[in-house]
Order: sequence, then structure tokens, then C-alpha cells
Amino acid sequence: MAPAIHLRTAVALAGRFPALSGVDLSADSGEVVAVLGPNGAGKTSLLRTCAGLLAVTSGEAVVLGHDLRVDCSEVRRHVGLLGHAAPLYDELTAAENVRFAVRAAGCSSARAEPALERLGLVGRLRRTTVGRLSAGQRRRVALAVLVARAPALWLLDEPHAGLDAGARRLLGELVAEAAAGGATVLLSSHEPEVVEPLADQVMVMAGGRVAEWRRGGRRALRSIGTGVGTGVTDVA
Repeated sequence: MAPAIHLRTAVALAGRFPALSGVDLSADSGEVVAVLGPNGAGKTSLLRTCAGLLAVTSGEAVVLGHDLRVDCSEVRRHVGLLGHAAPLYDELTAAENVRFAVRAAGCSSARAEPALERLGLVGRLRRTTVGRLSAGQRRRVALAVLVARAPALWLLDEPHAGLDAGARRLLGELVAEAAAGGATVLLSSHEPEVVEPLADQVMVMAGGRVAEWRRGGRRALRSIGTGVGTGVTDVA
């Protein structure tokens, strides 16, 4: 089976600037990849490229079976991107935002209520307009949208930002549940101690390239449980 994400010496441009300058990445369905690195390393650009939002100009880039060099728009229907600014409507309530996003994605509206409950958006919170919610509560609404849509590829850019300890634990559970359901998850972070235990692979970026690869805590635990070492992708 082909990997969910296959990048080989991929170069992507943001305007005329090479946001990615030759990235290799292979991730299978059900894998979690942590993307680390300082500001400007290319973490957000990698996620936006996988979402079909940055043009790939050279190398190989196939995501969920779609060749991004040929058409980068078709993959967007199957991807959930949670960036720094959640794409929510301030004038709509939490529940209305989730229901709207589910309908816009062509999914069953029945998915909205379980997702709201999973994120603790019940009672007054579900009826409050998003513009009146705190940053952490808005983050929960954005995560509820992802849970309700259940995309094949989760792209989480600094997802722990603005979340309290309880919400961070819940996010870890959601990532594990998405991967167990067959989704691929890429999450970028400045907090390696938070995301590495969730990941099968850890990639450290610098200057739009992959500077280091290592095994994540999730893969190590699975290897211990099965007695078989799975290793990591070998990048030339």
C-alpha cells in the first residue's frame, strides 16, 4: 500500500520564496509524525504544503494519492488543517460553527453533536457565540470541527497553544483515536516533551529541510508491546 504522505526532495514556494527546500517524508495511514524546529524552520510550510495550499515546484509530492505537482486542490477535501487562527465565525455559536463546517465538508450533520460533547462543548458553551469564547475554548471548537469531519489527514500547527492541562490530555487522546481509526496525523510544536510521546516519527526541521529524524515515543511503546522493532524511515 502506498504511503499516505510521500515527499521526496520536495520544494515548495510561498510566493517566490522557497518555503521548503528539498524535504523527504514518508508516513503511512495510522501514523503520527511530530514536526519540531524553531520559528522559520519550515514546520507550518510543510503542513500547508500537505494541505495543498503551497505550490510544489520540484521533487515528488503525493498526499492521499493526489500528486500535488499536478493538482493541489483535490486533496483539500480530505485534509483537516488546524492553524494558529482557527477558521471559525465569531457571530455563530460553537454548535452552529461545527454544524456548518460538517455540512460544508459534505459530512452527515449527525456527527456534530458527538464531537461537541467529546470536546466538552455542552450547556452554555455550545450556545455561546465564538466571538465571546476564550482562546482555549475557541481551540476546542476548532478541534470539534476536526473530530466531526474525521479527515484522512490531520495537520495540527501548534495544537497545544492556549489549552489547559485537561484539554492537552484530551488532545493527546484525540490524536491517538484518529490514528487508530486510520488517519495520518502531522503535528508541529515547540514543545518536544509534549508531542514526542504521541508520535511514531519525529522530524526536526531547519531552513526548510529535515535536519534530523528519530523514533517517537508511540512507536517505541508499540515495539515493546509486540517485541518487534519497527525502525524509522531512512532519509538520504
